[in-house]
Amino acid sequence: MKILFLGSPNFAKIVLEGILQAGHQVVAVICQPDRPASRGHKIAMPAVKTFALEKGIKVLQFDKVNNHIDEISKIDCDLFVTASFGQILSREFLSLKMGINVHPSLLPKLRGATPIQTALLLGQKTTGVTIQRMVYQMDTGDIILQQSVQIDDEDDYLSLEGKLAKVSVGLLNQALDQLKNRTAKFTPQAGEPTFTRLIQKQDGKLDFNQTAFENVCKVKALALNPGAYFEIGGQRIKVLKAAVEADNILYQPKDIVKDKNKFLIKCKNSVLQILSLISPSGKTMDGKAFLNGLHNTEKVD
Repeated sequence: MKILFLGSPNFAKIVLEGILQAGHQVVAVICQPDRPASRGHKIAMPAVKTFALEKGIKVLQFDKVNNHIDEISKIDCDLFVTASFGQILSREFLSLKMGINVHPSLLPKLRGATPIQTALLLGQKTTGVTIQRMVYQMDTGDIILQQSVQIDDEDDYLSLEGKLAKVSVGLLNQALDQLKNRTAKFTPQAGEPTFTRLIQKQDGKLDFNQTAFENVCKVKALALNPGAYFEIGGQRIKVLKAAVEADNILYQPKDIVKDKNKFLIKCKNSVLQILSLISPSGKTMDGKAFLNGLHNTEKVD
């Protein structure tokens, strides 16, 4: 079958690479436009575009894909596949060909744009991957295949994304083979749905009136993007890794717990250890080294 692939970030790139390695034919990819990257604001290509160009695959980039139906309708394909594309497809687009979507959750749980981050934010122990038939209402299509994935204590966004992408490749290749052989089964989603939301920069701010566990979940989910952080003296400290420490009832939330060997901040009913961070100067360092440079500072903002 000839596949039109829609996706942009690294998760989608891994999926695209996997279906190519399995021998499926991708005739073109559609991805988001090149945009400024976080570091230095230099214009950067989406991961899918970079990979597709290396493989000699035609690349189309649209800020609003639904405005280009005529051009897309001329692409010779049998179906389209979406993975982390980031745009809502219109009814007109969906009427062109059958579409299947790779969604990194166990639908109907965690519908929406941020299922990986949300699973980590919620401290879930299990998530998964669903291959679903595309319909106009987001993430409500019939399920073709589904598989659960364990979330380990040490998992953060990057590691969990890697796990889910690997499972996604296997499930998608199975689904494509079943569609080709006309053996695919379509099962309506069952159970109470839950939903995710778009993540904003301010969502990364740590809240020391929450528990240390909740803040660790936030670091795991958001340290890569948009960034997890707190402030001291009005200066932003980006947190890369953190852990839960035993509680110290002598302190109040936001207090820096006195410990020469660890950077500890009191939270609700618990203590947060800052393991690694990026200082206001942009230097990556461990928490202890940063703590040694603090003078006459007893609490965070």
